[in-house]
Amino acid sequence: MIFTVFLLFIGSILAFWISAICGGGASLILIPILNLIIPTSIVPFSLTIGTFTSSASRIAAFRKSVHWKIFFWFVPFSIPAVLIGAYFIKFINPIYLQIIVAVLLIANVPQLFLNKKQQDKEEKPSPKYILALVGFLAGFVSGITGAIGLLFNRFYLKYGLTKEEIIATRAANEIILHIIKLVIYILLGLYSRNALLLGLTIAFASIISSYTVKYILPLFSDFAFRKVGYAAMVISGITLFYSSAQKIIQQDKVQLTTTNKGDKNETALKWRNSDFVLEYSLDGEFEIERPIEPQELPKNLLEKYNKISPNYDKINLEKVFKIGEESYEFYCYKGSVLTKLEF
Repeated sequence: MIFTVFLLFIGSILAFWISAICGGGASLILIPILNLIIPTSIVPFSLTIGTFTSSASRIAAFRKSVHWKIFFWFVPFSIPAVLIGAYFIKFINPIYLQIIVAVLLIANVPQLFLNKKQQDKEEKPSPKYILALVGFLAGFVSGITGAIGLLFNRFYLKYGLTKEEIIATRAANEIILHIIKLVIYILLGLYSRNALLLGLTIAFASIISSYTVKYILPLFSDFAFRKVGYAAMVISGITLFYSSAQKIIQQDKVQLTTTNKGDKNETALKWRNSDFVLEYSLDGEFEIERPIEPQELPKNLLEKYNKISPNYDKINLEKVFKIGEESYEFYCYKGSVLTKLEF
């Protein structure tokens, strides 16, 4: 455990350095690491301890660069949203939201190929209602995952702020959210001793990072700062998508199998207790099949099922979806003989 904490400490310093250069995202860099150490449901608690400390130390280091207009429109809408998000963490598996966040991050790939003139053309202050909407969404996502950095970094980059203003304004916007989240997580019991230890490790690392990064930022132009920011968003998205997908495959027992049946190729997807089968025949026809229970049959087919079921040992039912039509298949077993009926 000591070695793990040491690696997390070093990794957190590097992550918060990268976060400052990119305009945010240390938490999304750390999520895949924490997912390997503690349960997903208490990862937000550890992250929030670290990100709260990071925000406080960045405000102290860059206090003259806070953009107060953004702050006063962002925070009032983010506070109720973070309460809603933290409440829904009891009902929404954060790992699925992380997949959505990952896809949104990867969607920033086109920004990597814009030149300075194109990039400058896209940058302009957003209307006040956009500031309010971003504040609400940032609060909601943060309440569930404990992280919002890189996901909303594109908003700050396109607003036309300098790199120092991005760092300071984000920190001011988020520090109140972090306090609220910590209180909610504790009240909901979404913490543990190990989560607290890891959170304090991240917090100490963030303080060191905030006061040393001031000597790194001047090495980057605003254009380079933005390019690094978009690149970090895409890379973190790919990393987050992979780690979250692996977690989903393990916890939901996702299996994908492919078999060849004469003139048809059949691909079966198993997820939790559900099976989905995709069939592709040589004539170019696609079918999706789903196992169903007798009570899901239409009334006329349910009567048919009840009438023939005494004649067989077992009957497996499938609903078949084709473009523009639906049908049903009965797989009737008697001894070693299989009879297939289609309706």
